[in-house]
Amino acid sequence: MAARPVHFDMTAENPERMTEFYSKVFGWTFQKWDGPMDYWMATTGAEGTPGINGGVGRREAGKPAQTINTIAVDSIDDAISAIKAAGGSIVMDKHEIPGVGIFVHAADTEGNEIGVIQMTHAGA
Repeated sequence: MAARPVHFDMTAENPERMTEFYSKVFGWTFQKWDGPMDYWMATTGAEGTPGINGGVGRREAGKPAQTINTIAVDSIDDAISAIKAAGGSIVMDKHEIPGVGIFVHAADTEGNEIGVIQMTHAGA
């Protein structure tokens, strides 16, 4: 199963402050997502240049700061099976992100969280 990182997520106590920081330091641009959660989409560079885009979400109270890389796969069910077979675990069950795809949070054998997504919409 060939799969590559396609997105990153960072959490913030104050997303507005965090997006301002990354805008000032690296020139990233942010757009508030019109979805079901407080989330800002990050564009880190020009289309066609190396790198990935990501986003910033509001961190839940009491949770530590976190960055999660999301990996695109052809089949979310095959990926879940492979994660479990290799000694990893599912942290958040698969669910749909409207207009994007089917997503799951997993943990590797060392406890690092990763996102895994099966894209269901073109251009997502």
